[in-house]
Amino acid sequence: MYQRYIKRLLDILISLCALIVLSPILLIVAVLVRIKLGSPVIFHQQRPGYHEKIFNLCKFRSMTDERDANGELLPDEIRLTRFGKVLRATSLDELPELWNILKGDMSLIGPRPLLVRYLPRYTKEQRRRHEVRPGLTGLAQVKGRNAISWEEKFQWDLKYVQNVTFMGDVSIIIQTVKVLLRHEGISSAHSETMEEFMGSQSSVGDGCKQ
Repeated sequence: MYQRYIKRLLDILISLCALIVLSPILLIVAVLVRIKLGSPVIFHQQRPGYHEKIFNLCKFRSMTDERDANGELLPDEIRLTRFGKVLRATSLDELPELWNILKGDMSLIGPRPLLVRYLPRYTKEQRRRHEVRPGLTGLAQVKGRNAISWEEKFQWDLKYVQNVTFMGDVSIIIQTVKVLLRHEGISSAHSETMEEFMGSQSSVGDGCKQ
């Protein structure tokens, strides 16, 4: 009952209220992004959602468009400015995703929406993360965020998919606030951002084709 009906209703009510209450913050961040990082202020990228349906994820941009002599984008570590790091550390860059939640692309709680190109790299079990709507935050985010391995992230995602409850979602929200206040798990052990997922050893021949 909660997963099929109540969860979506709460997503609509909370995201709508949050967009209204946080509108001054959204405006301030948008102005600062425009001044410090340029245009466009909102970063759009296609991500797989519920049942792998592709949608356009909305985020405040946190990196510049600096390129090398060949026109290729420079590594994330170079393009991620000090201001961008602050946006990511506080998760302010994620606020536009409230619009995705209101539209029904996402939920407040669920596995984070990853890149479309990862789809063929998942194992059959890992693909089950798409059996629920992707979330603004999730179990993997409060259990280590970018400081844990991809395999650990997927294990936490699957644990959530198998047991979606109201009290579980409330617990994740509380834990998310604690993680944000402590600025935990922002970077991986080897990069300012999370390394690209190249597939698990068990995913060879087990993934789907796009």
